[in-house]
Amino acid sequence: MSLDTGSGFGDTRGFADAFYPLFRRLFDEDGDFVGGIQGKLTEARMNQPVELYVSRALGVGVLVGGALWFVGALLGWALFAFGILSPDAVGLGIPVSSRGSAQLLDDLKMPIGVLTSGLVFGTVGFGLGFGTLLAIPYQRASARKREINMLLSDSVSFMYALSVGGLNQLEILQSMAQADDTYGEVAREFQSIVQETEYFGTDYRNAVREQAIETPSPELSQFLTDMLSIINSGGDMEQFLKDKKEKHLRTAKQEQELTLETLELFGEMYMTLSLFPLLLIIILVIMSMIGESQDFLLFATVYLLTPLIGVGFLVLVSTVKQDEVGDGYLDPSGVDDQFAETQREGLLHLGLIESFVGTFSLFDRIKSREGTFRTRELLRAPHHFFRDNPLYTLALTVPAAIVLTGIAAASGRAPLSWDAMVDNSIWGTFLWFYLPVYVIGVPLAVFHSWNARTRAGITGKLSESLRKLSSANDTGQTLLESFETVADTSSGRLSDEFEVMHAKVNYGMSLRESLIEFNNKYHIPRLARTVKLISKAQEASSQITDVLTTAAQASENQDDIDRERKSRARMQVAIILMTYITLLGVMAILQTQFIDVMGGLTEQAGSGSGGTQAGGMSFGGGVEPEVLSTLFFHAVTLQAVISGFISGYIRDAQIVSGVKFVVVLMTLALGVWVVVA
Repeated sequence: MSLDTGSGFGDTRGFADAFYPLFRRLFDEDGDFVGGIQGKLTEARMNQPVELYVSRALGVGVLVGGALWFVGALLGWALFAFGILSPDAVGLGIPVSSRGSAQLLDDLKMPIGVLTSGLVFGTVGFGLGFGTLLAIPYQRASARKREINMLLSDSVSFMYALSVGGLNQLEILQSMAQADDTYGEVAREFQSIVQETEYFGTDYRNAVREQAIETPSPELSQFLTDMLSIINSGGDMEQFLKDKKEKHLRTAKQEQELTLETLELFGEMYMTLSLFPLLLIIILVIMSMIGESQDFLLFATVYLLTPLIGVGFLVLVSTVKQDEVGDGYLDPSGVDDQFAETQREGLLHLGLIESFVGTFSLFDRIKSREGTFRTRELLRAPHHFFRDNPLYTLALTVPAAIVLTGIAAASGRAPLSWDAMVDNSIWGTFLWFYLPVYVIGVPLAVFHSWNARTRAGITGKLSESLRKLSSANDTGQTLLESFETVADTSSGRLSDEFEVMHAKVNYGMSLRESLIEFNNKYHIPRLARTVKLISKAQEASSQITDVLTTAAQASENQDDIDRERKSRARMQVAIILMTYITLLGVMAILQTQFIDVMGGLTEQAGSGSGGTQAGGMSFGGGVEPEVLSTLFFHAVTLQAVISGFISGYIRDAQIVSGVKFVVVLMTLALGVWVVVA
């Protein structure tokens, strides 16, 4: 029997078998610990026996622990062998009554120290190896639970729309299982139900009951349990799904409220934590004034502590901030093979012609001509390509930044040593850091903002357009006629797309194909769920007023959530930006009113006593004023980068969204420092 670990560690069964006796000795196979891991393996969809998985974790722990035990013992021996730690400096705390006993204890200090060091390192290594492997199913189950909870509201709306369209219970389960391109982990839970029914002959009631036990989401478990009671009692499934849809719409808003309150708390935390490096720098500067120079701590605060606080806070926010689930693309397979090929078009795929290449030489020539045509179109309007694919700007800007920086360094304009950087800190920092960031960041920020604005033109009027479609469809118009009506009575990008879809269907494309093509053009996850719902419902009937009304309600609920999120996020971004401006102002005051003044006083005192120091004067025997000025400038620059990325992530849940904030804050820091320095 083959075993798929899905873990990436020790993927051979023989390795797990070797440590299975150790597992039998240490753990009870029917105990709570093993049972808990088995439950998490099931929730994480890691299909493997818990006994072999824990045995493999033990093996990894033993190997890592043994390696670190050797490192720790070697380190302990080196401390004594090279005189870094002498036996006399180590006291075991054991009382002795004779010279012989004291000598024996002195002789034992080194072996005991080596053994203790190895034991500590080995224990830590075993914990890391064993604990890391056991944490994988918990992490995966938690990620699946989070995605299921985020998509459950839309999934229930999708099932309600299917029930309105006339599908029975089994057909609803099957359709939900096939919608994994849109509903992700929720669809995969229903896939398990369908597979149990189709391939193992399990009654679908028992399959639903089993999945309610195995799912990692308590909300989905409760939903499946309630659905099972409706199935067993023969109740009204459509009314049940309608009630559940409204309940989960309310639940989604409540969960969003809790998330926003947590982010507000994090914003207050960051306001305090981001000022800690500033306070520490001030303390270290004062210590240098009185002759207690702490050069290493000062450099570590600027170049290590400041970035670590920002990265740590960003990781903390990412555990709470709900990213958009899915990539927004609808799977075209199952519609038409040729249409599916056209949907694969991209920078490296030419679409339909790719499936004919190699059959006849004519198709090879067509592919060559098509590639030439695509290249010509790209060069004719590159801004449209970069608008749709902002990250592709990096292919041009990153090499350009490297070349410009290399030219500056080769020509001698950029400082190549720390002393040269201190002598001309603004110009050196600009060439080594600001120039690459501007070359890379400005185009990326411009095209990403343009892309976001284009996509917002679709989602901005989506709810209103769905309401209009529902009203038009309620008058007896088909869905296609409803698209034409809304396009004629509305304005904006979405109405233009409706008009394009109507024209495509009139020229022979199916309505489902035109909907998928429209969705994949913008690939917005929220739009994909709406299009999936409509395209599935219209297969049964063109009169889908209730389905369109459901889609409009789900879209309006998402609008309310987004509106509240943006309002709260705007407050958090304002707090972060004001905190940075405060920090920048304090640093500027320190530069003008403290560093410059103290540097002048020290220079006067030095010239009065006839004493000078190489590389500039320093006050109190501490750090030189020029070095402090450089460190202050680098500190505000790093803080600008960190604050910018955090602001963008809090605002849009995307790191790249923070590039525009980074460019603005860095420009502000550069402008202020040019004036004060």
